[in-house]
Amino acid sequence: MMMFASLTATAQNGVNSPYSRYGFGVQADRSMGFNKGMSGVAQGFRSGQIINVANPASYSAVDSVTALFDIGMTLQNGNFEMGNVQHNARNTSLDYAAFHFRATKGLGVAMGLLPYTNINYYMTSKSEKLSGNEDILSKYAYKGEGGLHQAFIGAGWEICKPLSVGFNGSFLFGDYQHITTMEFENETNAYSLVRSYVADISTWMVDFGVQFTQPMRKTDKLVIGFNYGLGHNINNRAIRYTETINSSTAVSNGVTSDTLKNAFQLPHTFNVGATYYKGAKLQIGADFELQKWSKCKFPVQDAAGQYTSAKNQLNDKIRISVGCSYTPNPKSTSRLSDRICYKFGGYYSKSYANTDQSIMKTDKPYEFGLSAGVSIPISNRNVYINVPKLNLSVQWAHTNIPYVSTANATPTIGKLTENYLRFCVGLTFSERWFYKYKME
Repeated sequence: MMMFASLTATAQNGVNSPYSRYGFGVQADRSMGFNKGMSGVAQGFRSGQIINVANPASYSAVDSVTALFDIGMTLQNGNFEMGNVQHNARNTSLDYAAFHFRATKGLGVAMGLLPYTNINYYMTSKSEKLSGNEDILSKYAYKGEGGLHQAFIGAGWEICKPLSVGFNGSFLFGDYQHITTMEFENETNAYSLVRSYVADISTWMVDFGVQFTQPMRKTDKLVIGFNYGLGHNINNRAIRYTETINSSTAVSNGVTSDTLKNAFQLPHTFNVGATYYKGAKLQIGADFELQKWSKCKFPVQDAAGQYTSAKNQLNDKIRISVGCSYTPNPKSTSRLSDRICYKFGGYYSKSYANTDQSIMKTDKPYEFGLSAGVSIPISNRNVYINVPKLNLSVQWAHTNIPYVSTANATPTIGKLTENYLRFCVGLTFSERWFYKYKME
């Protein structure tokens, strides 16, 4: 799929990114309140005071008297630049909601709702002379909306003191619609072409996690984590509708459709990471992620105009993240400021979007970013655990997307850059539901 140098994005509320026209859309930041300030580092994080969806083996760390509820939202400002064109867009989104409790000794259970992808864009091109007939001006418009969501339930079991395993079972659901319109501006006898690409997605997902804890010193430890997500076929259809409309009368000349069965696949995913705990004050972690999208079928319109489903339409995604958290005095009973947890992180990622199928195989979209945040206890109780926490974080992300410009006779490579500033707010409620009080 190609992008043109003359495209301009329209300014309207709700716009995410022209980038979301590829694959299932822009993949959502699926981190939780505790690790958004650490750029999503999670595989080796293990605590009874967090809900770590990225590695379900961590669910077994919850203690016998604690129930956790976590909810978060993000306010985002995006700046898009392509050539001499710039555009700003603001978004507000509910990120996640999750619940976590201990079912029995050594067994923790979690459930919730997460975003998976987002699609929302509208772009138009400048008017250009039609190749072979320079008296006619043509114009393109691109519009898309939709996205996928993930409802999950999972469990983590501590097999023995150093080893825990877990799984998440999920229901993935949502839809998408992409519309491409070609119009002729000064030709009354021509027909505009409108193509719509639609699909409803509903399928299952499952991932498995492992965490191994290695004591290092009296108070230090190293936690190594691994997570595997099972790839599989998605038994859903993709449909392409083609309609021609008279440019002068706006009367439709009819609609045809092409339907693809079993048009999609989910990738095998691999995550590995480690976190070093320097007592309860300092944690330093790093993660690596691989998603094998290149092996997945996805609908495409080929060079001959046929609608088909084929592999190698998307790139394998890789992501490297590092992060740390620091609490001056976690056990302080006198000063709230000593119990504030400060967090920092950074990441680099190669996207799964394949912005061109021909000449740019080695020039893939990439993204990098930095983050910082705090976790603030919001209870007046003089304890450092089992208290609600307010999680605040700021994220900056830069995305570089190559595209092919056909404005001139010789195609050239251009770049669409996106810069995001995100402010994330999360609340973690920790209640002692099962605590037995003694009578004096």
